[in-house]
Amino acid sequence: MVWSYLFGAGSSGQRDSPKRAIIQLRQQLETLSKKEKYTEQRIAEQEALARKNVNTNKIVAKNALKRKKMFEAELERVQGQIATLESQSSAIESANINFETMKVMQAGAKAMKQIHGNMNIDKVDATMDEIREQVSLSEEIGEAISRPLGETVDEDELEDELEALQQEELDAKMLNAGRVPSSKLPESATNRVELESEDEDEEEELRKLQREMAV
Repeated sequence: MVWSYLFGAGSSGQRDSPKRAIIQLRQQLETLSKKEKYTEQRIAEQEALARKNVNTNKIVAKNALKRKKMFEAELERVQGQIATLESQSSAIESANINFETMKVMQAGAKAMKQIHGNMNIDKVDATMDEIREQVSLSEEIGEAISRPLGETVDEDELEDELEALQQEELDAKMLNAGRVPSSKLPESATNRVELESEDEDEEEELRKLQREMAV
């Protein structure tokens, strides 16, 4: 019955039968537990009666022991029934839990199937290729947009111009390195320069005087 329910067979009433069976089993176990207590009390009563009359009235004591044995046999049957019903109830509850778990798992599998739909690995790979293509295109567009407008500069021409500037700077440094400042000249050389300058002044004054005399 439980397995028929698991695989969807039977009416809705049959599918609810495990729950009803569990309820009925629990009710019967409660009844048997009451019966067990009552029988144990009767056994205790008969044993007490036998003890009371064991020395004064053996017939009463013997009859009490017979009834005690009868109640003990009844108790044994009741306890056997309780054990059987408890075992059956536990099995049905376990089967019902398994079914409920399976039902949830089936619902989860159905939901996953609906989510995936017509998806497969080929379609996923194709989609990822499209995404990569669009990302690459977006990067190319961004690079194109970021380039400055106008004439394109020739990189080789810039390199040649830069090398020329560097050479000019190097030549200037070498030329400056070949000159000796007057402050660095020896004292004798400095005096000689001063004397030459004075002679030139004197000669210039003499030529000026000659021009005036000629007039």
